[in-house]
Amino acid sequence: MNLKKMFSPRTVRKKIILTSKLAGVLLIASYLFSTHISDDPDISLLVWLGFVIPLILAVDFLMGRFISDPISRLNAAAGRLAHLDFSEPCRLTSENEFGELSHSLRQMSENLQDTLARLELTNSQLEDANIQLENANLQLEDTNTQLENANSQLEDTNVRLENANSQLEDTNARLEAANAQLAEEVAEKQRLLAERKDLTDSLSHEMKTPVGVIRAYAEGIQDETDETVRQRYTDIIISETERMSGLITTLLDLSALESGASELVMETLDFVELAETAAGRLLTDIPDADFQLEYELPEEKIFVKTDRKRMEQVLDNLILNARKNVCPGGRLELSLTMRGDLLHFSILNEGKAIPEEILPRIWTKFYRNPDTGYHGSGLGLSIVAQILSMQNLDYGVKNMPDGVMFYFSIPGTCNPSRSLPACR
Repeated sequence: MNLKKMFSPRTVRKKIILTSKLAGVLLIASYLFSTHISDDPDISLLVWLGFVIPLILAVDFLMGRFISDPISRLNAAAGRLAHLDFSEPCRLTSENEFGELSHSLRQMSENLQDTLARLELTNSQLEDANIQLENANLQLEDTNTQLENANSQLEDTNVRLENANSQLEDTNARLEAANAQLAEEVAEKQRLLAERKDLTDSLSHEMKTPVGVIRAYAEGIQDETDETVRQRYTDIIISETERMSGLITTLLDLSALESGASELVMETLDFVELAETAAGRLLTDIPDADFQLEYELPEEKIFVKTDRKRMEQVLDNLILNARKNVCPGGRLELSLTMRGDLLHFSILNEGKAIPEEILPRIWTKFYRNPDTGYHGSGLGLSIVAQILSMQNLDYGVKNMPDGVMFYFSIPGTCNPSRSLPACR
């Protein structure tokens, strides 16, 4: 504690002490003086009251000056500060505690003003910042809107690009298909040209022999005088001519089948009867027949849907091929069996097997097995393959332990009222 400040006569505390002491001394002095001035108690009381009343008024004046008035001014200043009214600062300039309190209130007022000013500045800056943030948000919203529009445009562009890509893919697919079709057409044309050349070469080769024979025997007729020999030469010329005519007719028929100029006429017929008729015509009652015929046929009728005339060609060619290749005294076996919905035809001729490497080639036009002991046109099996292929029927040839078997299968039924699938 500061002793100098504590005992300084300028402090409010010291002033109150001094005033109270002085008032006490004056009160005692006035009492002594009033008792000595007169022996009458009333007079002494009046004199003492004359001293006491001014003393009380003086003490009250001093207390108001020293305490009440400063406190009122400080209270008013504090009230203004409480309401943030800085228009009239506290002007109390005494050097006592009230002066210090007034100075503190003034400093507090100034500090509050500075703080409020800084707060207002900060608020203003914050408002500016908020405005800037709002502007930035607006710009961001505009940017987001632009980005959304850009994204929408990109999506539209992507959709258009995808559509364009799809169209390009479709176009490429069509171009590839067109190229493939063109390649197939070119290959087909090349194949047809090659086949035409092979056909021309083969036909020229096939026609060369009978033409040479006909010419030779025609020249012989001119120089021959013996009528018997001339007749034999004439018969040979007629035979070769018929052979040429048959070859050309067969070749034209095969070409019509391959080109689609000749179409199949489908009808429902009894295949067992058809096979029996063909086998009876070609395998029974043949003079000098040197083979054993065995056959396995269903007892009931089996109906199929096919072209009667073309199927007769198939049966005739397969049966004749087997008859020509059966070994002397060998077995020729014809079989018709029903397995599920398919009727299986097979004909086996006992004899020499066909080399495996040439099995696929026997269906080719003009191909002849060099090991066979006869000479045909080389077109019969080609016609068989073409007719069966046009009906999408399974067919083939395979070597068996005791010979060679040709076979094919066709949908069949025992019920003529049942609807059969078209073979084609």
